[in-house]
Amino acid sequence: MENVEREILLSFWKVHILHHAKKKPVIGQWVIRELRRHGYEVSPGTLYPLLARMAGRGWLRCRVDPEGGLRARKEYSLTKKGREVLSFLRDQVEELHREVVLGEEEEPES
Repeated sequence: MENVEREILLSFWKVHILHHAKKKPVIGQWVIRELRRHGYEVSPGTLYPLLARMAGRGWLRCRVDPEGGLRARKEYSLTKKGREVLSFLRDQVEELHREVVLGEEEEPES
């Protein structure tokens, strides 16, 4: 069950990251603390590759402090494509909430 749980939680974490990166640029350690505040245990070894994948997909822009050396702080902000993804995901989350949490099911079209 742990693999199933982790696979689903990765999606939740991505939504959280996109949401917060829309408000202001985020850094990895802040994201880890924020996710832990919501009850998620995320290690740096999981988070940083996730942020890199999201940046690779064009959802986040990564800026590195040019004077930071090998362990320079990376700041992630939402891109235009990331805003589009977040908007799509918000619609999906609203629909899922209505159906799963509120029990409102749409009637199938005939």
